Amino acid sequence: MAEKGQGDVEGGESKGPEGEGTTPNLEKGKNGIAQPDSPMKKEKKPGVMKVLRESIRRVGEKNPLASNIRGSREKLGPDSGMEGNTTEIGARSPASQSLSPGSQIVSPGKPTGRFSFRIGGKMDKAPKPDQLQPVAESLSAEKQESVKVMEVEEEYRLPEIPFAPLSVMQINKLIEMEVLEEAHLNLLSLREELKRDREGGGEDLSSMEHAKKEKDLNLLYSALREKVTDIVRDSNKLPSRNKELLVHVARIIQEEEKREGDPDSVVKGWRDIWRAAVQEGVQANIGRVYLDSREQNKSWLAVHLGLLGKAIVEDLENVKNELQGSYPPSFNVFPTYVGCYHRAVGQHLKKIMQQNLDCKDCYHVLDWMINRYESEKIMGSPTLQPEMKADGKTLSFEDGFLDQIKETYSNRVQTDLRNCLEKSIRLQSDEIWSVGKSPEIEEDFYQSEMHMDIMTVIKSYVKNSCRIDTGLEKRVVHACSTELKEFPQRFEGEFKQWSDTATDLSLKSAYQVTYINSFTILREQMEVYRESCPLQVEALGKEMKAVVDRLGQSLLEQFQTDMRPYLRRMMTRKWLSTDEDFQQIVKITNHLSQHCRLMKPPYVQEFVNKVHYHVVKEYVSQLMKNNYSCKNRKHEKAAAKMKEQWAGLQDIFEEMNSTSDWLHPVGKHLCDIIGEKNSKEIKDNLADLVKDYPDFSKKHLSAVLYFRGMVRGRERQAVLRRLGELKHAAGHPGDKSRALFSDIQVAVNTDCLANAPLFCLSHSSIGS
Repeated sequence: MAEKGQGDVEGGESKGPEGEGTTPNLEKGKNGIAQPDSPMKKEKKPGVMKVLRESIRRVGEKNPLASNIRGSREKLGPDSGMEGNTTEIGARSPASQSLSPGSQIVSPGKPTGRFSFRIGGKMDKAPKPDQLQPVAESLSAEKQESVKVMEVEEEYRLPEIPFAPLSVMQINKLIEMEVLEEAHLNLLSLREELKRDREGGGEDLSSMEHAKKEKDLNLLYSALREKVTDIVRDSNKLPSRNKELLVHVARIIQEEEKREGDPDSVVKGWRDIWRAAVQEGVQANIGRVYLDSREQNKSWLAVHLGLLGKAIVEDLENVKNELQGSYPPSFNVFPTYVGCYHRAVGQHLKKIMQQNLDCKDCYHVLDWMINRYESEKIMGSPTLQPEMKADGKTLSFEDGFLDQIKETYSNRVQTDLRNCLEKSIRLQSDEIWSVGKSPEIEEDFYQSEMHMDIMTVIKSYVKNSCRIDTGLEKRVVHACSTELKEFPQRFEGEFKQWSDTATDLSLKSAYQVTYINSFTILREQMEVYRESCPLQVEALGKEMKAVVDRLGQSLLEQFQTDMRPYLRRMMTRKWLSTDEDFQQIVKITNHLSQHCRLMKPPYVQEFVNKVHYHVVKEYVSQLMKNNYSCKNRKHEKAAAKMKEQWAGLQDIFEEMNSTSDWLHPVGKHLCDIIGEKNSKEIKDNLADLVKDYPDFSKKHLSAVLYFRGMVRGRERQAVLRRLGELKHAAGHPGDKSRALFSDIQVAVNTDCLANAPLFCLSHSSIGS
């Protein structure tokens, strides 16, 4: 074949006399890249077999691996386009670094690389068999099998730049066809030509022609930049196709970085362009992950995050196994891709969080970010080792982004808990109160599912947040405690609205005991979170205690209301002759005792003591109302009756496990005063009464004496004086926690009647 002229380049266009180019005919090589036809037509048309051999040889020449990778046949697959000549190409001598036509032959003593560009020039002839030194012979079979990823050395030698570049259209066509090595060398040639023009070493060009050349150069570099960006961006979609192109991309970037200081440098920051392209490819890969709508799938976000993690691992596996071997070490390909994923995932999650996520979705995001992203499921996958560094797995966030997600999750928890609590109230109203369903008894206590449902929800929130970190756990406990603190009053209002119209008072009492148990349990179970949020749990405990007290007080008030008509008839003439009213008191008290047996401690003890105190106080109060005065030795009968009834009441409260045993002696003391025969015996009993009940006053003693029938006279005055002496000798009011008589009012006319002269008292006022 005849030598090409200055304007004739293999694979390009043939320039005419005026320098205008013609569009070349293109055909696809076996590596998928379009290859130009022979640039020159000879007078004698070559034979078919010769054309085929020339085509196969050109494809091999354009394969960057053919002249740069020392390896065995298994590294040259069908993508190389050299099926018929793999043995020959793989066995090149190390001294022959370039198989491209027109490349310089480097002597063995000079440093060489594994990459060379192909430039226009004379066609190389096929090497003779005796010039080949098979590398395969120098490698053992084990080593050949262990080499799986090709490596590109950092250093390389740039082939000779052609003196005359191809036309603009030809260079642009090479860029479009992704014949990047030739396109770049011709761009460098065009730059040198412009430099010579500026320095006056080239042809005399007008300023307009020079400006046109500069514009053409800028446009071609822009096209090259866009092509490089496209290749890098899409390299992981088609790794088998693009990994060979990446070798040329890397060398172009390296060469352009060396020339960035030149005044004629057109595009700067090629490494940044490469990183930006990697970032675009990563973002595109994330954007392709399937994302369902929440309307169609309640687990839409969990599914998406699972698929996202899988896509990340697969992409980085391709980078590790396919792509990083196409770059020199300085590109830090794998760490670069990992960093791009960190940034892209952060931006992707930020977009997701801009949606109105519910509590469950927020948790999925946090769990994926904190627990899954760095785990073996994604960045810590064994398939990414050893390239994945321990300190390179952490997801990067914008300032405050992670805290914002945690705050959003805590708010969603509080909102969800509020809805759960409202639902609990509705369930109690619809399924319990409105149908009159009796509360269930479990482990000998009235039981409601309300508190169990509430604590199940709260425990799940706290447990899940603890899997993220302790800081989130504290936030969630704070949110739950804050919301739960408002629940008792809302519940109490709904329950009171129902109970005000309830007709079955026994069922109402059972419900009150049931909810006393529920709030008691809630308070106890929330105490386990006191260490996380002491102030909130303390405030919650007080509110729970308050609602329990109010429910208990309501139950006690109903008990008082039920007993009031029967207590009013105590210490009267009818009482002295019949036990009907007292038996009703016993019946009502025993009925309440049945409810108390189904009430959980510790509140049950407090409540029983309150009932005990109330019964004692109300019973003793009847002596202070001047309803009846015993005459004609009826005080002895009254004392015996009181003693019998008092013993009955004492048995009831002992059975209820009341710990207010300090109330027991008051009945005996009063019965003794009422039943004694004379004032001396009464005065002897006063000392023990004052000792046990220091708040027993002269007014109370006057009322008791009135009931006994001692309404006037010296004996009465002597007894009252003795009480004054005893209280003066004691000198202190006693234990206020055991005050009884200070809470008992005395009828106003008692003292007046006691101190009035005998002739002022009518027969009716004295009593029979």
